[in-house]
Amino acid sequence: MQAAQELFVAATVILAHDGSADPRLIYANRAALVLWRRPWNAMVGLPSRLTAEPAERQSRALALEKARRREAVAGYAGVRVDSGGRRFRLEKARLWSLRDGTGQPAGQAAAFATWWWLPEAPGGSPPPAGEEAEPGWGDRT
Repeated sequence: MQAAQELFVAATVILAHDGSADPRLIYANRAALVLWRRPWNAMVGLPSRLTAEPAERQSRALALEKARRREAVAGYAGVRVDSGGRRFRLEKARLWSLRDGTGQPAGQAAAFATWWWLPEAPGGSPPPAGEEAEPGWGDRT
C-alpha cells in the first residue's frame, strides 16, 4: 500500500493505458492529473490518444509502437495538450510495456519529469520555430 501511495504522490508524471485497440488510460498519478488539469474520473478511462493534439498523434503512436517492440524506450520527447487546450512539451520520457500476472501484454506506461508550457501564438496556432517556451512548474532536468 505504501508503494502505491508513493507512486501517486511522486513528482514525476506517471501514466498508463490498457492494451485495447484504442487504449484508455488506466492510471494517472497526482502529477499527471495536475498537469492535464483533469480529476481522476475524467482522466482514467480517457482514450490516451486524446492527451495529444491530432497533429501529434502519429508521432506518439510510432513511439508507442517502438516501445512495444522493444519493451521499453528512453528519451522520448513530444508535445501534449491539457484539458483546456494548453500545449506543453515533454522530454526525457520513458515508455515501457506492461504485462499481466501471466506475462501477457497488458498495456503501456510512461514517466517523465522534464516538461514546460509552450507559448500560445496569436490565433491559437503553434508558436513560430525558435520561439522560446514558457517555463512550467514541471521543469526538472
